[in-house]
Amino acid sequence: MQDRRQSGRDKVLFGGVAEINERGSTMDCVVRNINDRGACVEIDETAKLPENLSLNIPRKGRSFLARMIWRHANRVGLAFRTMVTDPQSNDLDERLRRSQIKQRQLKRRIKELLGEG
Repeated sequence: MQDRRQSGRDKVLFGGVAEINERGSTMDCVVRNINDRGACVEIDETAKLPENLSLNIPRKGRSFLARMIWRHANRVGLAFRTMVTDPQSNDLDERLRRSQIKQRQLKRRIKELLGEG
């Protein structure tokens, strides 16, 4: 495969979190290389990814809005559209709070479907 990047990338091994929609659905990934324009990440090859997603790299305290450029098996090439500068977006407490809210919503929905609520 021809490398069409304008600048090289640093090889890294960082844990990352891909947020795949506005509702806070996330999946863990591994960042394999990165520069200020994009990254290559490893993610479960059965995962369905949208064209646009958010990539959070807690170790670096950075989040990026990204677009998927290519995918081969479990590797995905991302082009960064912008870096999210809001420090709250990296806050684990905030992610936990959103997850708990979503969990409560799902439990209520299950009760409704089962006729218990």
